[in-house]
Amino acid sequence: MRIHLIATICVALAGLCVLSTPALAQQKTEKACADEWRANRAANQAARITEKDYVAKCRAGTVAAQPPAPAPAAPAPRPAAKSATPPAAAPSPKTATTPKAPPATVGVGAGEYSSEAQAKASCPADLVVWANLDSKIYHFSSSKDYGHTKQGAYMCEKSALAQGIRAAKNEKHP
Repeated sequence: MRIHLIATICVALAGLCVLSTPALAQQKTEKACADEWRANRAANQAARITEKDYVAKCRAGTVAAQPPAPAPAAPAPRPAAKSATPPAAAPSPKTATTPKAPPATVGVGAGEYSSEAQAKASCPADLVVWANLDSKIYHFSSSKDYGHTKQGAYMCEKSALAQGIRAAKNEKHP
């Protein structure tokens, strides 16, 4: 009788191990679930799903796999400042000939340019800076952020200062 009880317990434990292995193998890590939420951030935020809730459901296995996030849409252009001159025609989209895509430039506001050459031609006596239009901070050409922030434009330093954009604190004026 004792041997029969031990054998039954062993068989039950073996069955439990076999049945739980696929469930454990399919459980995602917290990092994988968080990465999945971030990949579909816009859709999840639109559905009012927080990252914490998503990760909890993902780890429990109650969240269905989501398709990859669609490519982000181009940002809406900033409205141009009012001036006496008529607005210029919108620049035509350019095809990238360099392997690295340039940062998103707005270049529609007063004193904002989409290329460094345009800014230098417009203000030959002034220093050309890269203005991050979201943070209202500009960078000098010696900075690693010059021309590399997500939203920005080339500007004359005087124009940037006039618009309330300040120099980065960790950079020295050339």
